[in-house]
Amino acid sequence: MSETTTIIKVGIADLNIVKPPNIIRTSGLGSCIGVVIYDESKMIAGLSHVLLPDSHAAKQTKINKFKYADTAIPCLVDLLLENGARKFGLKAKMAGGAQMFQFSSGSDIMRIGPRNAEAVQQKLHEFQIPIIASDVGGNVGRTIEFDPIDCKMKIRKINKEEFFI
Repeated sequence: MSETTTIIKVGIADLNIVKPPNIIRTSGLGSCIGVVIYDESKMIAGLSHVLLPDSHAAKQTKINKFKYADTAIPCLVDLLLENGARKFGLKAKMAGGAQMFQFSSGSDIMRIGPRNAEAVQQKLHEFQIPIIASDVGGNVGRTIEFDPIDCKMKIRKINKEEFFI
């Protein structure tokens, strides 16, 4: 990382894009999914911090489109294409989707992490964006960083060594 590199931080239920020399980061990925969509040859990447799988369950009429997998991914793809990415060049990496709490009931509603992962995978499939690598599930939080130069995602898990995918 050079001295001129800026780390662009993405909060919960938010998204942003980055070009070199900058890198992009999100933290606090528990049951949330951090999905990076990038165009390697154009050296542009976008990161979405998805909080919930489906906007149709929202009670309010005006929703934050960056909060849900089904609305955030289309927003991120559009933003990337508006900034020079090529639709056929897009690839994805994702991390998160942990089951942070144990529940005695087998209720699907409480499986937020796995449901988030499934929703992101489904939406990427609809857009024909291949998932190159992922680190989802488990029961620990993550912080991820992505560098559009080498297209590596650095993952830090609580009390674990960092690694790249």
